[in-house]
Amino acid sequence: MKLATLKNGTRDGQLVVVSKDLQSAVAVTHIAPTMQAALDNWDTVSMHLQATYHALNIGQLDDVMAFDASQCESPLPRAYQWADGSAYVNHVELVRKARGADMPDTFWTDPLMYQGGSDDFIGPEDDILMPSDDWGIDFEAEVAVVTGDVPMGVSALEAGNHVRLLMLVNDVSLRGLIPGELAKGFGFFQSKPASAFSPVAITPDELGDAWQGFKVALPLMSTLNGELFGKPDAGVDMTFDFGQLIAHAAKTRNLGAGAIIGSGTVSNKQGTDHGSAIKDGGVGYSCIAEVRMIETIRDGKPSTPFMKFGDKIRIEMLDAQGVSLFGAIDQQVKEYGK
Repeated sequence: MKLATLKNGTRDGQLVVVSKDLQSAVAVTHIAPTMQAALDNWDTVSMHLQATYHALNIGQLDDVMAFDASQCESPLPRAYQWADGSAYVNHVELVRKARGADMPDTFWTDPLMYQGGSDDFIGPEDDILMPSDDWGIDFEAEVAVVTGDVPMGVSALEAGNHVRLLMLVNDVSLRGLIPGELAKGFGFFQSKPASAFSPVAITPDELGDAWQGFKVALPLMSTLNGELFGKPDAGVDMTFDFGQLIAHAAKTRNLGAGAIIGSGTVSNKQGTDHGSAIKDGGVGYSCIAEVRMIETIRDGKPSTPFMKFGDKIRIEMLDAQGVSLFGAIDQQVKEYGK
């Protein structure tokens, strides 16, 4: 099924069930007023939400509204947990290679993960507001899962069964601030502003055969200023599946219902040492930093600029028939306070 959260003037918005074709929606306050409420009581309410989804799709419901992604919050406008992994080790390898650093062997066996800010997500069509565009504003196109309650010490296989929903992510990064923060040895903070998620969250069954081994085997498309920037397959070169990422996050703590676990930037190696741009016949990239790394490796310096005020990014995933699964993250960078 497909779920979304509409803006209604409250912090957590209003939960709605969305039709499979993303054209219509229906409020389900009588079942669960918010996404978090649904996740907190998933075993009780999911069957009722699923029945509503079925009825909506076959035209049996009254009080149906047109679905408008611009009126959506991120499916969880705020969450108890947002932990972003780096499951595509090709991406990590490129970052280190660009600065002449070797990659520890453990990176292939032990996932990288950071804890992001989860109190203030932005909507899928909300502007990316920044005080300055000199901070190296970058998008990062990712996939994320939302979990139910996950017990500490869960196995990777069992952890995958705790996936309740999937979403797309724009994990906005400020590349100019990252080196100084990492040099302190305490990780990201200012360099990771509010993230945005797709207008719609979906249950794994919506993916059909594309949900394979707790991975999403479909291309993730990023369009920068109207031009296709990347379409890497999210199921390819994913070193750690979502079961492994969830188990990593839960190694020493319980995860509460509604925890969001991100895949990290989707990245395909493409059979070469450094991938290939769309214009060169490749699948491109899911962030600007990656193409700048390749330019540095190839040319000695980067030439592709980071995002500036006025730039637009669109992130979307289509099914095998070319139909949008999650709706699109469609944002513009604008100056904060203007």
